[in-house]
Amino acid sequence: MSTEELTATAQAMVAPGKGILAADESVGTITKRFKAVGIESTPDTRRDYRQALLTTPGLAEFISGTILYDETIRQSTAGGTVFPKMLQDAGIIPGIKVDTGAMPLAGHPDEKVTEGLDGLRDRVAEYYEMGARFAKWRAVITIGNGIPSRACIVANAHALARYAALCQEGGLVPIVEPEVLMDGDHSIERCFEVTEETQHEVFRQLAEQGVLFEGMVLKPNMVISAKGNSRQADVAEVAEQTLKCLRRTVPAAVPGIAFLSGGQSAEVATEHLNAMNNMGPHPWMLTFSYGRALQDPPLNAWKGEAANVEAGQQALSHRARMNGAAATGAYSPELERV
Repeated sequence: MSTEELTATAQAMVAPGKGILAADESVGTITKRFKAVGIESTPDTRRDYRQALLTTPGLAEFISGTILYDETIRQSTAGGTVFPKMLQDAGIIPGIKVDTGAMPLAGHPDEKVTEGLDGLRDRVAEYYEMGARFAKWRAVITIGNGIPSRACIVANAHALARYAALCQEGGLVPIVEPEVLMDGDHSIERCFEVTEETQHEVFRQLAEQGVLFEGMVLKPNMVISAKGNSRQADVAEVAEQTLKCLRRTVPAAVPGIAFLSGGQSAEVATEHLNAMNNMGPHPWMLTFSYGRALQDPPLNAWKGEAANVEAGQQALSHRARMNGAAATGAYSPELERV
């Protein structure tokens, strides 16, 4: 894929009023979510669930791309169409998670580094042939007593940069996801400090590896109070602090920022995105790349029952529509009841 094609794909991924559906849970992760609502996790139930999500009528109106897992990109709908082709036909760009997970960082207790660079060039080529046009790699940064260490931040930023360079070489737009976790009891001020340091290092490493900023999408956490902190920052403060951090760290050449939800409730994640878009203008598009904040409502409605597929699709359609509105600053809580 040429520089022009990478740029055009990245821009399409963050088109106005559209965002990205993260449906790339590993088998282990989706098994936990299925168990919570009483669904047995098998290749067939996982395929049925993803088929229900991805065949939601009108989804392409608010969803530009979908991140798939290795198992899913190889599966087909009940009608025999492979998922990437089905998404392309619906006007949605297929993407793929390419990292192999966060593993303990040697010499640094309680910290992790994401692995998966070995053999990545060949996997990128295979996924491109299968129809994927973008990829995702997630790094996790934990805030705690004496952490994150500088070594953890640098190791993860370097891996993200090498991943991004390999993706662009192979024709895939990289989603660069450095997630500062909201687990713990730290303040929003501490989240700001760590997020700023992490993003500075990520973009320094991306530049060193020659990554084309115009042909990538950043998927960051919002600057937010930890779940266990006694003072929970309100919507306006989260939006203000997140934007302040992004302005300090993200080059204007990056076409878009697609936030992760990171454990926020579905409606709160929507409110935060909407507030940021009402504090513009910004040099980049601000949109969403939510997993649980898009999927929890349809999963709870579906519950593994064929009779509930339409209810699950309606739940996903509603959340996609709400976040599409937030991506243009047009969301209001009243829309939830329409």
